Amino acid sequence: MRKLINSTYITLDGVIEAPMWTMAYFDEQAAAFAGKQTDAADAMLMGRVTYDGMSVAWPASDDSDPRTGAAYFNSVKKYVASTTLTDPTWNNTEVLQGDLIEEVAKLKAQDGGDILQYGYGSVTAQLIKAGLVDEVRFWIHPVIEGGASLSGPLADVQATFELIDTQIQKSGVIIASYRPVG
Repeated sequence: MRKLINSTYITLDGVIEAPMWTMAYFDEQAAAFAGKQTDAADAMLMGRVTYDGMSVAWPASDDSDPRTGAAYFNSVKKYVASTTLTDPTWNNTEVLQGDLIEEVAKLKAQDGGDILQYGYGSVTAQLIKAGLVDEVRFWIHPVIEGGASLSGPLADVQATFELIDTQIQKSGVIIASYRPVG
């Protein structure tokens, strides 16, 4: 069974949206960790908001420079949970049809590598409630933004996680990896 891993950039005050503040912290150490994540994953899952942002940014990136990760993002199989997206333009993208929980359970039951999910909104909240998220990795950045926080999409989600790994980057970023308990 495949693992579904959520990897989310977050500030000290819980902001997750428009993470342009991460660029100052994406050094060789962060790139190595990100590379391990993508090496283990042969699929991505995202909601519509994340798709809209990534589908514009990544195709415009240089695929020939392995340090950018663009070749991976532009070629990997992508699944989008959306009731409004009908004709995705980003290469190798499929819109999930039907019930989100059933469709993701089917994806996880297939043979293959990890399914990597970026972004942390209503799709993640539904998947946590259904017990389908195997791990969350918060890239905690030493920044205070004062914007919309992680608690919005999780207002009615209750779950307990155990810490399974912590990596402290030279840049000050802490990557805390958790697994659901129970």
